[in-house]
Amino acid sequence: MSKPKLGISIGDINGIGPEVIIKTLSDNRILKYFTPVIYASSKVIAYHKNIVNDSFQFYSCQSVNDIRKDRINVVNVWQGNVNITLGKVSDESGKVAKEALEAGVRDLKDKKIDILVTAPINKKAMEMAGFEHVGHTQYLAEKLDGSELMMMVNDDLRVGVVTDHIPLRRVHERINKNLIQKKIKLMEKSLRMDFGLEKPTIAVLGLNPHAGDDGRIGKEDNEMVRPAVLELKKQGILVNGPFPADGFFGSGDYKKYDGILAMYHDQGLVPFKLLSFGEGVNFTAGLSAIRTSPDHGTAMAIAGTNAADPGSFRKAIFTGLDIFKTRTAFFADSENSLSNSKKNKPEKEYDEKEDEILERDEEVAEE
Repeated sequence: MSKPKLGISIGDINGIGPEVIIKTLSDNRILKYFTPVIYASSKVIAYHKNIVNDSFQFYSCQSVNDIRKDRINVVNVWQGNVNITLGKVSDESGKVAKEALEAGVRDLKDKKIDILVTAPINKKAMEMAGFEHVGHTQYLAEKLDGSELMMMVNDDLRVGVVTDHIPLRRVHERINKNLIQKKIKLMEKSLRMDFGLEKPTIAVLGLNPHAGDDGRIGKEDNEMVRPAVLELKKQGILVNGPFPADGFFGSGDYKKYDGILAMYHDQGLVPFKLLSFGEGVNFTAGLSAIRTSPDHGTAMAIAGTNAADPGSFRKAIFTGLDIFKTRTAFFADSENSLSNSKKNKPEKEYDEKEDEILERDEEVAEE
């Protein structure tokens, strides 16, 4: 397989996005595995590298068509001067983040890059810049083919949500049996196509406390969630539920399933981040192209202090690379009409490379 081109949108330039990008890419050994393409401004990268790592080297260009395979490339999406006000929300930081995201998604859609990793954005700054979407997921769903499923992943823990960035009071209005089934199918396909699991198992959480307690605490679980699960079980999908969310995570039952589908944002992401914060990855499943992101926000309070941990951003890169490899193998198998028995889970080559880099870093630190 040829070395993939991995795009990175800069995110909010007043937050920790540029810092974790520079820290992650400062180890030149990663250039063996992919070609980085940062959508940003050379002036922004130069400013932040003076804080993080003054020896950080990059190649500045105007288009993805001009990148160099063995260099860290910065595609300039913003030509003028940039006013960086660390830790502050501004329309200018929103404009740079918006331009970077739009450029990266265009190149991803046109297959000029293979993967897009998005650094954190500030929703208020994006709104000030005229960005009309709640977040990355909704924007990507509009621009790329397919139907989106927001998933948080870390090793063998994968949590998706039926509804993501909507007010809690509107969750019950949005959820219905068809939507639940759609999201289950998206998760099942992604677990096979993106994670190499031949027969994935999925757990579905109930909407209400105690999954409705047999109708005593709301009827939605009996009338929508359970029928959705039972119908798909009959179709051959290995799905169970609805499970009471508290007991499901508290008892450790989450370890028995390849994927977990929550009904709303906090129901799934609170336990996920308790179990995986700093090592989790936001993955938009169901789309025609691969996008990942770290599991944290802009962290304005520590911007410019050189204190940000790049662990989750590094994980987002290597998870994207693993998904790219697994998805490529999946489509190659499909095209060659290979039997399901030959569709073995590919080795996590990039996870191993990441571990190798981390081990070497630890040895250096000990010395």
